[in-house]
Amino acid sequence: MIRINLVLLLAVVISALYLVGVQYESRRLFAELDKARADSRRLETEFGRLQVAKREQATSARVQQLARDKLQMRQVTPAITSYVTYNAPASKAAPEASVPTKGAE
Repeated sequence: MIRINLVLLLAVVISALYLVGVQYESRRLFAELDKARADSRRLETEFGRLQVAKREQATSARVQQLARDKLQMRQVTPAITSYVTYNAPASKAAPEASVPTKGAE
């Protein structure tokens, strides 16, 4: 009878220790999951903030201001517009036209 009681007592103690270990692991995993969720929310918030900042940086008024200030650009007017024309030399244009094609034999 004493052996059975000792075996049962040992089984209860082992079961209790296993239960404590499982509960500890469960709490640890839950805390890790909660931390991961908090990090996810933080990253989503930061991503939204960065998207807003990106849109603010790309506004046309800001681009125009940067073009004027940093690149020294100015508005196009007919007074400052220069038109450039290109006249190909006659000697180079003629040989290209006289080159035979493969299907023209």
